[in-house]
Amino acid sequence: MKLALGVEYLGTGFHGWQLQKSGIRTVQQVVEKALSSVADQPVRVFCSGRTDAGVHAIEQVIHFETTAKREDKAWVLGGNVNLPFDVNFKWAKQVNDDFHARFDAHARQYHYKIHNTPVRSALVGAYSLWEPRKLDITAMSVAAEYLLGEHDFSSFRGSLCQAKSPIKTIEFIKLTQTDKEILLDIKANAFLHHMVRNVVGTLLKVGRGEKSIEWVKEVLETKDRKQAGATAEPQGLYFVKAFYENL
Repeated sequence: MKLALGVEYLGTGFHGWQLQKSGIRTVQQVVEKALSSVADQPVRVFCSGRTDAGVHAIEQVIHFETTAKREDKAWVLGGNVNLPFDVNFKWAKQVNDDFHARFDAHARQYHYKIHNTPVRSALVGAYSLWEPRKLDITAMSVAAEYLLGEHDFSSFRGSLCQAKSPIKTIEFIKLTQTDKEILLDIKANAFLHHMVRNVVGTLLKVGRGEKSIEWVKEVLETKDRKQAGATAEPQGLYFVKAFYENL
């Protein structure tokens, strides 16, 4: 049978999601080890969206196939017993044989957290980007509107991106601010490698007053990665969830 699970993790202690050579700690590595213990047989998992080193997940979705018969709660509770402190299964559900965590997702959502204070924090430094300069969130929000809808996002595409097309559709970009934190929330049908972090790095230049609001539109139209802002650091990025028709 085929099962889907929701996975939560802190990316700080991992070299990203994807399985790598022996000795490299990845989320996929510890997840497969835990599930293999519960199944009493080797398990290979597939995820809804691979994350880079240092990137976190609130609800990554994975699927795997197995001949082992266990109750849903057994996969969750038994898996969590075999997981390290920085990874956790949230739920498990049997799915149709044709379900695929990556290819069936019709949209994905991310958060990016910015700790906007003059002095850095030792407590949240591993979970957000520290920005000491006061940011103009209104200007950032207006600039972000240029990125909504379907566009060629080559200007925000990482050099190692393997996507077949740079054309993606952003449904929304929302920025909210509390006393010390700015949260960027973004949802799209799919994302290019480093796309969210490059969007954040570009909007930061507007928020700092280094670039005009209209500059973001110019960057998008150039389709040239060199024209956009620097890639924002990974620790502020959270994979929130993937969206499916029947899950």
